[in-house]
Amino acid sequence: MSVVREALREAVGLFFPVWCAGCDLAGVELCPACRAALLPHPPELIVRRLVQGTTVVSSLRYADTVSRVIRAWKEDGRTALTAPLAAALRLAVAGLCDRTRTAEGSVDLVPLPSSRAAFRRRGFVPVDLLVRRAGVRPTRLLTPGVAAADQRRLGREERIRNVVGTVRAREARGHRVILVDDVVTTGATLAEAARVLAAAGADVVGAVTVAATPSAQAGQRIVPVTGGDIGDNAR
Repeated sequence: MSVVREALREAVGLFFPVWCAGCDLAGVELCPACRAALLPHPPELIVRRLVQGTTVVSSLRYADTVSRVIRAWKEDGRTALTAPLAAALRLAVAGLCDRTRTAEGSVDLVPLPSSRAAFRRRGFVPVDLLVRRAGVRPTRLLTPGVAAADQRRLGREERIRNVVGTVRAREARGHRVILVDDVVTTGATLAEAARVLAAAGADVVGAVTVAATPSAQAGQRIVPVTGGDIGDNAR
């Protein structure tokens, strides 16, 4: 059967060539070296606190291989890359649950929604897919609000003002939640999501992301991983 699978893989590759999302090596979706970059050993977590007090835990630094893989997954629609990114997300969730002592509790994972324009462009909601691939049913308490201006050239204070009203929350009383996004930069969007969820009655435990950008890492602490698995801590 392995011979048949290899022949099929080669045949598909003739018509739909693939290359490593991290280094462009031909013939593989993600080579062993780039896959290893998504699971650093020993594992560490990047921890920061947003201005309004929300703790954000990230598994990876958004640079080099990690940034290339996330861009390919998110912007090029290479959803086969979801699995290794979901593994990094699971690590962040376990770390947050351990730090906030919610390992014995039950929390909902709430993905940040894509804007309507981003959904039309991509055809899927990346963070929603990420949560599901991590083995958890996402709790969709957030919906897109007003469109934000392009944030790439904005400073921290400008980003905070820019995201006001960009997400809306459904009734959330009785929900204990962890916010989920793929990458944190200034944390402005996560802070806005935490604000509207708290206003809607949710108990916001914190937030997790797969990666943190270098700018987001200012003032953060790198801590060793402890705690259990997402399956023990979240639903």
